[in-house]
Amino acid sequence: MCCTAIHKNGSLSRCEYIKTPMKPCLSGVVVVLVFASALLFPAAAQQPPQAQQSSSPLQQPTPAPKPETPAPTTPSKNKTQEQKQIEKKEQSQRILGVMPDFGVTNRLNAPPLTPREKFHLMIKSAFDPVQFGVVGLQAGVSQATDEFPGYGQGAQGYGKRYGAALADETSSGFFSNFFWPVLLKEDPRYFRLGEGSIKRRIGYSLKQELVCHTDRGGRSFSFSNVLGALSAGGLSNVYYPQADRGFALTMSRSAIAIMYGSLGALVDEFYPDISRKLFHKHRNEQLESGGKGTQR
Repeated sequence: MCCTAIHKNGSLSRCEYIKTPMKPCLSGVVVVLVFASALLFPAAAQQPPQAQQSSSPLQQPTPAPKPETPAPTTPSKNKTQEQKQIEKKEQSQRILGVMPDFGVTNRLNAPPLTPREKFHLMIKSAFDPVQFGVVGLQAGVSQATDEFPGYGQGAQGYGKRYGAALADETSSGFFSNFFWPVLLKEDPRYFRLGEGSIKRRIGYSLKQELVCHTDRGGRSFSFSNVLGALSAGGLSNVYYPQADRGFALTMSRSAIAIMYGSLGALVDEFYPDISRKLFHKHRNEQLESGGKGTQR
């Protein structure tokens, strides 16, 4: 979860043409993320070797082994075509038809994602074209309020702020939605409740930033979200101005990221209801008016 996008950007080339100290820092961030991805995928691809049964000539012949049942503790790589279609549809959701909302599922018993699927979800969310516009808007607001004065003003200052905001967005998604979920076998998606009283659903959605579904099918403390916020906050010390670095500021930014993630969960939980009441009601009114016009 990040602080700017709700769960949990102009063009990048504009930053690359500005010769500022940000360029090597951002290159370092990208190298760190790519290297960590390369480490995770081979580890995730390895399968635990099956235990070999030792035989002894003094033992009686053992009966034929019972057929193995699929272990429910690992993500299934043989999902049905229907499940794949549902996931594809879920990962195409947008708020108001614009803002990406790919990490939300309405299925409380949805099968867990494989490491490759988690990586695909992270990439799709972090590099959606809309996100570049959001980052550009955030950089503009940051410059207008003179946030991070060490970056200065003008085109150079805007380029640095844009690069920092893009690095924040990318590293937050990488650590919270891919790196730690794969390492700790946690599901980075938001599992929408979708029913019950408003009070119950508000409490449920606020807890989801700290409670997650695991690949084993149970629930646990969401180490991925907490460690993801701390990891992204710690990495930001590489490219933030000297005056905006340090342990206290890192902890503060991490806490704010978790808070924004909880607020984003409220949007994930209730937006479908709001959309259905507003837009479907408007559509029904149009159909009724069209029917009356035809009768005339």
